[in-house]
Amino acid sequence: MNSPPPPPLHALRRGELAGARELRLSGQLSEFPPEIFGLADTLELLDLSGCGLSELPDDIGRLKRLSVLFCSGNHFERLPPALGDCPALSQIGFRATGLREVPAEALPPALRWLTLTDNRIEHLPDALGRRPHLQKLMLSGNRLQALPSSLEGVQNLELMRLSANRFEALPAWLTEMPRLAWIAWAGNPLDDEARPALVPRVPWDALDLGPCLGEGASGRIHQALWRRSGGVEAVAVKLFKGRMTSDGLPEREMEACLAAGRHPHLTGALGRIEGHPDGVQGLLMPLIPDDWRVLAGPPSLESCSRDVYAADLALPPQTALRIAGGAARAAAHLHDCGVLHGDLYAHNTLWDGRVGETVLSDFGAASLLPRGEAGASWLRIETRAWGILLGELLDRCAEEPEGIAALRALERACCQADTRARPSIAEVVDILFPLLSPERRAPA
Repeated sequence: MNSPPPPPLHALRRGELAGARELRLSGQLSEFPPEIFGLADTLELLDLSGCGLSELPDDIGRLKRLSVLFCSGNHFERLPPALGDCPALSQIGFRATGLREVPAEALPPALRWLTLTDNRIEHLPDALGRRPHLQKLMLSGNRLQALPSSLEGVQNLELMRLSANRFEALPAWLTEMPRLAWIAWAGNPLDDEARPALVPRVPWDALDLGPCLGEGASGRIHQALWRRSGGVEAVAVKLFKGRMTSDGLPEREMEACLAAGRHPHLTGALGRIEGHPDGVQGLLMPLIPDDWRVLAGPPSLESCSRDVYAADLALPPQTALRIAGGAARAAAHLHDCGVLHGDLYAHNTLWDGRVGETVLSDFGAASLLPRGEAGASWLRIETRAWGILLGELLDRCAEEPEGIAALRALERACCQADTRARPSIAEVVDILFPLLSPERRAPA
């Protein structure tokens, strides 16, 4: 019988990891293991999450090929300045470490993806806006009241998470950033009150909880039977964990889901659960058929802000268009309800795997839109997210769709740098509808 391999730290210290490109250590460390420098010529990913560290060596720049560093769940009040000396470092994750300070010199020149969720940061340096490759910025759960004005010049920034901070207002230039497509700001003082949600309150004892269908950052979803006067209905129950996620606060997710109401292209709420024995908050949701699946996987370390599709996915043109149309109708409905989805992605799109019946899921990044013109300016951000989805679907068509030139023109219009010139999602729905053959048109 073969013995199990030694833990990574033991293998590292015995010189058995020479040439390794990735290293993930677990368990408590008293210090940064100096043996890691023996991998300086090859190491690209280093994960030290939850190891109890409070400092990194001043010469960490010796890891000249290091591109990804995770140190979440440790004890850092200051982002280590020496990180700026790592020439290839493009992704940094310091979630829930107690960070208070982000020195300018801690931001490496190749920075592309920065995760500082769930800390105590009150100020960000202007140098953040002088990192031209910055594409993804995760700042939920801090104490920020303002953003560096220098960020306005970051042309590649596509995703921002600003939820659960202390913003009284967001800078107007955010709505004009040329590539921004996904943003969340719920749980800040700037929030408007949600519109009343006309959904029933469902007693916990009216539910028979079944097996767990899945688990995400904000909660766990179960199959259940809902007993009521009209009979018994099979439903899904989402029970919220009640802790900060990378997108924001679970209670804001629930608020947005309730505000959205019901729609054939949304996994909206059927009711709000009350009376859970442990005080857990929950929602009753439609049960998605067992054979439905997500359209794509979430972004990878390499793709950063782009979903990862199955390599063999080939869609009939009308199926691709029906998926795109369903996502557009879902977003248009949300906008009418005063909600920005904030995470309109293929990995949040569930489909039937056949003709393209579709629902948009996951309200974790949803935000309530300001009223009036201020809210309207945010809608074009989500237009770009939908335009990216359309382009990805067209790229995966098994054959060229009829009217491909018009579809590519629509994609370009939705993704253009001039945010004010983009169509609204409601206009997109009107443009797309004639391109769907009658037998493939889903209900509005």
